[in-house]
Amino acid sequence: MTAPLTPPPPPHEQSPHDAWPPSPGVYSGVVPAPHAGLYGQDGPGMKTEVIEAAVVTLVVAVTGALLGVLWWWLAPHVPLVGDSSDGGWVVYLKDTEGEQAIGVDGTFTLLALAFGAVSALGVFLWRRRGGVPLVVALGVGGLLGSLLAWRVGVWLGPTSDVIAHAKAVGKGVTFSAPLKLGAKGAWLAWPLAGLVVHMGLTALFGPRDPDPYQQSYGAPQA
Repeated sequence: MTAPLTPPPPPHEQSPHDAWPPSPGVYSGVVPAPHAGLYGQDGPGMKTEVIEAAVVTLVVAVTGALLGVLWWWLAPHVPLVGDSSDGGWVVYLKDTEGEQAIGVDGTFTLLALAFGAVSALGVFLWRRRGGVPLVVALGVGGLLGSLLAWRVGVWLGPTSDVIAHAKAVGKGVTFSAPLKLGAKGAWLAWPLAGLVVHMGLTALFGPRDPDPYQQSYGAPQA
């Protein structure tokens, strides 16, 4: 005779109070990514950065007028002499071996380098965090400032009509040549100096990004 089949007892449901506590050092739940939430609010926002970059471009470009005035004031004068021959006028250099023309280009280049360094320092002191829009603004503003300085200096300098100038001063009288920038590459001195100085200042004195792992997990326990 066989014993009646009895169903096995139901499994004992573990009470919430009987649950094993998690072992120390094991994180429960989902661990946030090391970089999550760290860079969401890094900076004032793209719209604000673009507006600031536009202001920097405008201010830097306008200061090119001051560079043009200084260039016209400090650049050496290239002496010319006029002479009449067969009813016509001829203008030639008084000192054929002079280096005044090179000094004109050199003066513009040195002034542009100084303006680039000062503009980069001013932008860095105003916005220490920097950013791509500000760097682009420094480059574009410096180039526009150089072009404006060149035009202002030429406008303030002697007239470009050297024949009329020679007739006005008379035969054999020395007069100054028009202010001319022979090396057009000097236009790049301002933007290059601004970019290099600003990047150097940002690398040396700019804010440092926090350590993502230390901020996510906290400092190690002693």
